[in-house]
Amino acid sequence: MEPMITARIEPGTKLAAIVGPTAVGKTAIALKIAPGLDAEIISVDAMQIYKGLDIGTGKPTKDELKAVRFHMLDIADPSESFSVARFKELADNEVYITTSRGKLPLLVGGSGLYYRAVVDDLDFANTSGTDLYRVEVVEELGEMDDIELHDLLSDLDSAAAAEIPPSNRRRVLRAIEVAREGDRLMSEHQHSWSDYESPYNGVAAGLEMDREALYRIIDDRVDSMIERGLVDEVENLAKCGLARGTTAGEALGYRQLLSYFDGESTLDEAVSEIKRRTRNYAKRQLTWFRADPRIKWFTVRVPREDPSAGLAEALGETAEAVLEYLAGNLEN
Repeated sequence: MEPMITARIEPGTKLAAIVGPTAVGKTAIALKIAPGLDAEIISVDAMQIYKGLDIGTGKPTKDELKAVRFHMLDIADPSESFSVARFKELADNEVYITTSRGKLPLLVGGSGLYYRAVVDDLDFANTSGTDLYRVEVVEELGEMDDIELHDLLSDLDSAAAAEIPPSNRRRVLRAIEVAREGDRLMSEHQHSWSDYESPYNGVAAGLEMDREALYRIIDDRVDSMIERGLVDEVENLAKCGLARGTTAGEALGYRQLLSYFDGESTLDEAVSEIKRRTRNYAKRQLTWFRADPRIKWFTVRVPREDPSAGLAEALGETAEAVLEYLAGNLEN
């Protein structure tokens, strides 16, 4: 991380972004086009900020990190409660540093809340005594069923969980929010979520794929993560304090394997659950980003019969189209 700089970014500063669902190829395309844009990559992934969460979050490899400069990776310990407000503060600093070097900031990731927080310069502040739920909590936990949410609350605040029934989803979410002591959006700034007004001269490309093909790639990717040592990674992190109930401990893949280590499932069951949860998360990501009218969508066209085999070629073709679009619109 660069030293913190208090200077504000000038309105109209150029900025580009590549967004979309998990496993669609965002990082691969960003790596291909960053040199042509003279860009540095700023990750907008809510879990890649954590040290040690490498395989399961799809962090770039050592060779990829040498090829293009990345920002906002490995900036927090897994035990930290890291809010979107803090992320924005640090990401804004990295954008400023990048532009100060004459480079183009290229935001890359699938965490819609974190992306919007930076691109639209949303205002955050501490508040209390209100029924306003953090968008952060809703986005992260929305796919959990009532029992799973209640189990998470039990990990965070057993006393609250004893008083609130699982069926009262609203109160359970509120209790999780309070337990995490995170930052919330001030109610007077809520209009900014629907305005889509950015201080940047920005252009964004969204990546999409045939849904069934994407789901097959997700399944293959999870299998690859297991083969590359995800189980050992989570086990080592657990020995160092990673636990369910923390933000990092709720990351896809990590929560399911922590449950496996706690004897609540078999390894096969945990892997199947990771795949199911990841497919659901990809669907939610698309819903989030499709609501933003500023994003230009590009389809990664892979053969449905064997999408993983045709992925590299499809990403190369898509990268050319994305580069042409971003470069052309940034000149205007």
